[in-house]
Amino acid sequence: MTATTTVVEGAEAGPAGRDRDRPAPWRSRLYRWDLRYSPYAFVAPFFAFFAAFGLFPLLYTGWASLHRVELTAPDRMVWVGPHNYLRLLDNDFFWNALRNTFTIGVLSTVPQLLMALGLAHLLHYRLRAATFWRVALLTPYATSVAAATLVFVLLYGRDYGMVNWALGALGVGPVDWQSGTWSSRFAVSSIVIWRWTGYNALIYLAAMQAVPDELYESAALDGASRARQFLHITVPALRPTILFTVVVSTIGATQLFGEPLLFGGAGGQKGGASHQFQTLGLYLYEQGWFYYHLGRASAVAWSMFLLLLLVGAVNVLIARGLRKDR
Repeated sequence: MTATTTVVEGAEAGPAGRDRDRPAPWRSRLYRWDLRYSPYAFVAPFFAFFAAFGLFPLLYTGWASLHRVELTAPDRMVWVGPHNYLRLLDNDFFWNALRNTFTIGVLSTVPQLLMALGLAHLLHYRLRAATFWRVALLTPYATSVAAATLVFVLLYGRDYGMVNWALGALGVGPVDWQSGTWSSRFAVSSIVIWRWTGYNALIYLAAMQAVPDELYESAALDGASRARQFLHITVPALRPTILFTVVVSTIGATQLFGEPLLFGGAGGQKGGASHQFQTLGLYLYEQGWFYYHLGRASAVAWSMFLLLLLVGAVNVLIARGLRKDR
């Protein structure tokens, strides 16, 4: 009798005990909601800041580019449609800024990436104080644009600059770096090269370390030199990374602003007396904050944005071509 009662009581208490162990319905619902919606809550601050400080200014700039609006009265807009864009197509200073941007971009991007690739290849092999050299490569990137440009202005000084002093020691006459067309472009490009070469070198170095060592060991056993290993193993493996750095450097060259502005001195927004190194960024700044034409400046900004979209489209096409070649 006692055993039977114990079994019956256990049978009756079993389901009740399991019900007590089971979480309450509202807790299960809360857990499902947390699992489903918490990731959106985590990323929501980014999208909120992007909408406030990225998307809204972009759309507002596009709207302003279709109006005549002055800096002195930004709330007074007159609809002009595509007039600001058509005016740019007929403006010699815009095309001059576009040519300068392209020229300085090529002069700074090509040597910069070639040097970065070479430095990364050197750092990829075992060196003494490797950490020190890597930190040293990143130091120019950590330096402010203003400080770096002011130092280069002193180096390229016409009368007392160290560069002209070195050229004089070689028997070459002094160069007016700020007034010449190609000399000023080269000087601005050298600032960009100095600041960004180490940054790109570290990107290449990280990509090189992902290449399997077995490939280098096999090539070494076959008698391949380091130069052949670099050309036939490293460079093909880095093609996606090289494409990435080319695109990022192109975007940076299109938006180049601080270096030419500070290099030009008091009238830096003109890019020299003859606008010989005025970039699209400087032309935008001049139109909006010196001539007070915010509508025209907005049209320049959106023209730059469309150029970057074109660069992105070319990047996608090249990336697809590289995937097909594999």
